[in-house]
Amino acid sequence: MDFREAAIELHNNNIVIDAHLDLAGEIYNRNLAGEKDIIKNYYLKDFQKAGFNIIVSSLYIDSIFLPEMALRVALGQIRALIEDIESCKEEVILVKSKEDLRKVIKDNKIGIIISFEGLEPISNDIGLLRIFYELGVRGAGLVWSRRNYLADGCSFNPVEEGQRGGLTSFGVEVVKKMEEMNMLIDLSHLNDEGFWDVVKFTEKPFIASHSNVRNLHGIMRNLTDEQIKVIAERQGVIGINAYNTIAGVREGENPISKLADHIEYILDLVGPEYVGYGFDLCDNYCDSQLKFKVETQKNDCLNSHSEALLLTEELLRRGISEDDCKLIIGGNFHRIFNEILV
Repeated sequence: MDFREAAIELHNNNIVIDAHLDLAGEIYNRNLAGEKDIIKNYYLKDFQKAGFNIIVSSLYIDSIFLPEMALRVALGQIRALIEDIESCKEEVILVKSKEDLRKVIKDNKIGIIISFEGLEPISNDIGLLRIFYELGVRGAGLVWSRRNYLADGCSFNPVEEGQRGGLTSFGVEVVKKMEEMNMLIDLSHLNDEGFWDVVKFTEKPFIASHSNVRNLHGIMRNLTDEQIKVIAERQGVIGINAYNTIAGVREGENPISKLADHIEYILDLVGPEYVGYGFDLCDNYCDSQLKFKVETQKNDCLNSHSEALLLTEELLRRGISEDDCKLIIGGNFHRIFNEILV
């Protein structure tokens, strides 16, 4: 079997999804530096080469903008993303409904779904959640790796801190409202206490858009076996993160093999229906930030979205069936998006 050709065929003939990319923030940053047509110039060819149908764009607010500028920057990111999509509207559309999702697949376009990575922009005003919904936002990670009005985030490394908390009363109110509004709840970056509170106070499926296996790399950003099992029980999906310090790639180790290890672990634990791709490729975003330093460290396990083919190839080489790979590369996330969107 030619695994490379099989991977290409799978990507060309099936739904392919990346559940997490800091696209809106990157476009916003590059616009500030005078650049235009970001999707076209930086992403479109790689999306098309690997057959991507859906990209989830996060709204991520750098800590330097908190608290005063969070709302303004989030609105600026949405504006920048919408205008950039319009510049390549023959190939890319904004997905806000089940019908948009259907159109993306039928017309072989690339759909962008907007989701928060931390709800700092709504502060403690739940009414703003409806405003952002009207602007096209269809999901939210409650926190990034820091505390806000809803909950505590989980740190990447051990830090000196006081007692951690779960969801606040406002956080409980928000997750219940999100379910009512058919917005997808994302648990990546949420600490363990908050994770179990979401389980307690919700009923619908939820996802961890860009998180890996804690038993393979023991940091709080990754999921315990018990958390993976609960996500599966709720019919949710876990997106495998391709940021090397979250995947736990050691010096000299093959990053593609490491990502496949995380996927295989989840397959063995709960089955093929609950894992997908949520790459969180950050190098382009970091390069777009207006910083005084000239060079930024490279952190991505994949050089571009086109290298998703290498991961699928590795899964096939390990004996994972084509039917299971169809679910992993996009079928699982497509199922849950189709269930939540109206």
